[in-house]
Amino acid sequence: MTETRRWHTHYPNEIPLSIEYEEKPLHAFLEETAEVYPKRKALHFMGKELTFANVLSQARKVASLLQSLGLQKGDRVAIMLPNCPQSVISYYGTLMAGGIVVQTNPLYKERELEYQLNDSGASFIICLDVLFPRVSNVRSKTELQHVIVTGIKDYLPFPKNLIYPFIQRKEYKSIVEVEPTDDTHDWGTVMDSRDENYTPIAVDAKEDLALLQYTGGTTGHPKGVMLTHSNLAANCQMSRKWLHQATPGEETILGVLPFFHVYGMTAVMNMSIMYGFKMILMPKFDAGDVLKTIQKQKPTMFPGAPTIYVGLLNHPDLEKYDLSSIEACISGSAPLPSEVQSQFEKVTNGKLVEGYGLTETSPVTHANFVWGKRVAGSIGVPWPDTDAKVINMESGEEAVIGEVGEIAVKGPQVMRGYWNNQEETDRVLRDGWFFTGDMGYMDEHGFFYIADRKKDMIIAGGYNIYPREVEEVLYEHEAIQEAVVAGIPDPYRGETVKAYVVLKSGYADVEEKDLDTFCRSRLATFKVPRIYEFRNELPKTAVGKILRRNLVEEDKERNKEKGEKV
Repeated sequence: MTETRRWHTHYPNEIPLSIEYEEKPLHAFLEETAEVYPKRKALHFMGKELTFANVLSQARKVASLLQSLGLQKGDRVAIMLPNCPQSVISYYGTLMAGGIVVQTNPLYKERELEYQLNDSGASFIICLDVLFPRVSNVRSKTELQHVIVTGIKDYLPFPKNLIYPFIQRKEYKSIVEVEPTDDTHDWGTVMDSRDENYTPIAVDAKEDLALLQYTGGTTGHPKGVMLTHSNLAANCQMSRKWLHQATPGEETILGVLPFFHVYGMTAVMNMSIMYGFKMILMPKFDAGDVLKTIQKQKPTMFPGAPTIYVGLLNHPDLEKYDLSSIEACISGSAPLPSEVQSQFEKVTNGKLVEGYGLTETSPVTHANFVWGKRVAGSIGVPWPDTDAKVINMESGEEAVIGEVGEIAVKGPQVMRGYWNNQEETDRVLRDGWFFTGDMGYMDEHGFFYIADRKKDMIIAGGYNIYPREVEEVLYEHEAIQEAVVAGIPDPYRGETVKAYVVLKSGYADVEEKDLDTFCRSRLATFKVPRIYEFRNELPKTAVGKILRRNLVEEDKERNKEKGEKV
């Protein structure tokens, strides 16, 4: 992008407006890093460590296996794993073999798994042993030809590898025994017996797909987002420039964000592989475990989501841990409350800034400057080579400064389109611009703000109410640990504002009237929640995004049952 935009005046000298990208397949970066830093630790997993040379060697074995089983260029390989060494090795091994990765959430139930496998046409799947029964149950209804099965114990150090089966039996109530056959393969056997010989495949980084990443499916069936090698590599290279104080070959990143989510995949996995950062892999988020890990492993970078930071800040033993190693965090997937930002920075002495992106944009398009100007409540400014504008919903023209409209973005990280869904592709991609579905505005300095998703906006009594604004106020209350706001049907106002809240420990006596008084002192009357529901927890995605729609659906079901009883 050569045209100057108003946000460019805030770019520090260290961040270029445009980048000369290395146009090569994603897996080529692993090969380069393993050559430059062969003995540097690439992965730390529950006490086990692998060097970059180890990761490359094992990725080549996966590529060799897949090709020997008949994988052709463009075939889809589903990866159904939590954060563990196998998830990184499988990803890069698939790309080396010429395949397209289909990231599959390990929490998927059979119905969701069957849909994704069929929609993507995946012919291979690499899964955890405890998930094998789920895969087996849908296998005959899909195009799967081969299943590769691995287990957490495969990469545990002695004696954890001996103890783990007992932990697994306790947690899952069973031990899954997998019998290798012609179409079911054991990971450990592959790594022990396979050589690294595979046939390198010619890849056009700009044209060939590296990934089918499925959207959350909040508006119907999930859609397969087609991301090329260049899309993903470009976003990493932008991220590297944004984090300009980070040093290749020296940083350590905490990998709590799941790699089956595009944010964790880019901000942790691909970034680390590209620039020789050490990854600390954590299969799931547990606040206590994360605090212990930070103190022991001393990560310098910690990409996350607001609920992750909230969980740490509200841990009863927070003060016992030293979090001072953390220097930089970019928060994504949901709005970052200002109160959470300031508290976390106080605890760590590091920088925590809000960013923004979508699956369709690999994912990051905007962020506040980690070391530079930032604006509380803003998602920041567009990244290098990324253009953005706000579109007036009525006229279709570009909105004026401060006017709320739909945010559209353009840049090298924007997807090719949706897999087998040209109609939806044409709806959101127009003249190179991706229409995000998010409502927001830009201020006179070029900083962008998200009002909310179009579908989440509440219209009560003719007024437009953006949940984020109400949530920001709720987070300012000392008793609130988590809060989410949604519109629910109201016979008089059309919709009314409802707040779902989780209280901090020690604040059980806080009542609805207390929160009402607090909100009325800070919000226009029409924005104040009319209903409060106190909960022990809020439903979340694997990356920690609160599922607002799930709460609304729960309310609808409850009201339906009440109506039937009457």
